[in-house]
Amino acid sequence: MSDPDRPRPNADRDLSIDLVRVGCVLLVVFVHLVLVGVGRNPDGSLLITSGVENARWATPASWAAEIMPLFFVIGGFTARIGYRSSQARGETSSGFIRKRLDRLARPALPLYLFLSVGLLTATALGVPPKLLDAVATPVGSVLWFLGAYMTVQALAPIMIRWHERSPYGSAATLIVAALAVDIIRLVVGIRWLDLPRIDKSGYGFGEQFFGLPNMVLVWLFCQQIGFLLHDGAFERLSRLRQVGVAIGGVAALLALTYFGSYSWFMLTNQWPPTTPLAILAVIQAAAYTLLRPTLQAVMRTRPAQGMVMFFGPRLMTIYLWHVSAICALTALIVFGPWGAPTPGGAIWWWTRPLMLVGVLGIVWAISLGASRLELPRPARTHPAGPVRVSTAVVLFVLPSVAISLYGLDLWLACFAVAATWLALVISRGRGPVSTAL
Repeated sequence: MSDPDRPRPNADRDLSIDLVRVGCVLLVVFVHLVLVGVGRNPDGSLLITSGVENARWATPASWAAEIMPLFFVIGGFTARIGYRSSQARGETSSGFIRKRLDRLARPALPLYLFLSVGLLTATALGVPPKLLDAVATPVGSVLWFLGAYMTVQALAPIMIRWHERSPYGSAATLIVAALAVDIIRLVVGIRWLDLPRIDKSGYGFGEQFFGLPNMVLVWLFCQQIGFLLHDGAFERLSRLRQVGVAIGGVAALLALTYFGSYSWFMLTNQWPPTTPLAILAVIQAAAYTLLRPTLQAVMRTRPAQGMVMFFGPRLMTIYLWHVSAICALTALIVFGPWGAPTPGGAIWWWTRPLMLVGVLGIVWAISLGASRLELPRPARTHPAGPVRVSTAVVLFVLPSVAISLYGLDLWLACFAVAATWLALVISRGRGPVSTAL
């Protein structure tokens, strides 16, 4: 039986969900293409800067570009479908979680191996640490998603049951708790506790440490909004009220950023995740509901279906490998004989669509072998129990959190390989492959 989250063109599935998910991942790729630019200074040294630095439109654009809350909303929507299907097949919650773990850990393992070998080789060849950090930091910056998404998906069975008992109360509790964490982080973690800045991301360790609970609370709230979306809570509202929810969310977001200590550049609220992202989840869910009829109409066309069928089965591969592909293409341009355009300049901007095509081409080539890893392994006749599956989830999440806190280096890359491999072994179960449907 096929996995319920896999996009397929049939009458029982709303493919607008898959269109949004594909759009989210492609937007993430493009955002990373424009956020960081690499060129050369007049003396020939490397210039690494933001491609949107000092651009007045960058801050308002970041409110539209920050689509990770929507990705978690869609994840909640599909988790609700997947959990219901798994229960209909007689699977346990551990079986549901194991499939989610497979969908993340199996594609992640080759990337961790690649990064370990690459960092080891670069270190042995004497690559300057500063240049190595300049490459490793952006590559590692996207790996927070693995730990965050796996955590909320592993908690989905519990959260679904809570949602069924109290759909709005559960969401309200989570956002209040997230706001409380922000207050503690901002008041205690920064102002009263002067811990050294030991990571490479620019955040103080104290700021990150006190914000860590929101890696769970904020994204769980977004997932709960996905449950509400699945249940039709947004669709039951009139279109006028849907617009009102979106406008009210924007007003709340403006108030939070104006009166609170949140960044107006919304992408910087992503790590540690903050309450504004929870508000964005509501806005984006309302906007999706408003646009859903249009998106459904688009998905009745063959070009749109073809795009979703092409990108859908390899979305995790695209997400995991796109920064490495960007680094490879950028190195080819910067160290090639043709010269690199100045980041943020007109030529640089005109090359972004070409870079996008190039990056997707590289990732497509990788996906020829890697995309099959996005499919879960068949269940065993003696599947792993809840203790083993829970242990496997913790093992898989730990490297992602550590890399997000400290930045990617050789030792953490090797730790990620070992922990991810062990997580897959522990969760595999015993006995031959089950033939049960």
